[in-house]
Amino acid sequence: MIEINNVSFSRNDGDQRQLIIDNLSLSLKSGEQLALLGDSGSGKTTLLNILAGLLLPNSGSVIVNGESIEQYSSDQLAFYRRKIGLIFQHYQLLDCLTVKQNILFQHHLNGRHQHHSEFEELVGDLGLVNKLNAFPEQLSGGEQQRVGIARAILNQPKLILADEPTGNLDQARSHQVVKLMTQLCKERNINLVMVTHSQQLTTYFDRVAVLKSGRIDE
Repeated sequence: MIEINNVSFSRNDGDQRQLIIDNLSLSLKSGEQLALLGDSGSGKTTLLNILAGLLLPNSGSVIVNGESIEQYSSDQLAFYRRKIGLIFQHYQLLDCLTVKQNILFQHHLNGRHQHHSEFEELVGDLGLVNKLNAFPEQLSGGEQQRVGIARAILNQPKLILADEPTGNLDQARSHQVVKLMTQLCKERNINLVMVTHSQQLTTYFDRVAVLKSGRIDE
């Protein structure tokens, strides 16, 4: 369960104070998936960063699974960030690691032990079984993004945030990646919030919201 209550966020732009998120409220039920649309500069990435605990709102509250994250200590906030999944447009894979090592990197960083059956099922669903010993430079863009999805999901988060994850992919691969991602999150009851510019990709989601001038329009 995610609740965003009357959140506002602004930042300095030269001598001006620019309002990015304007008294925004939004709630998502457990496991619900939201596609977030909006023009450049509308506050989409800022909202994701607030949900990720990377930015704290100037006012309002963000409640994830019953806990208000803006009241966390720095240690609690760091622990919270490790529990969520992040998927990026530019993949953020480590070039010196194999596919398998990239998928397991965050998992091991969080002190978790690998469950072989869970790992095998996930890489099978994502079509990566024959790529585990390859390096990122040997993969296509779609394959690299599937590695990013596996890395995010293996950590068993309750929330995954995806910022334009198909921005570097063609239309066919974009649909393939988003369909897989939403399906895997649904099977595992993971909340998914994805920023996208593609209206077509929103058909895979439970809800669609549009950010305009820092406010939600559904």
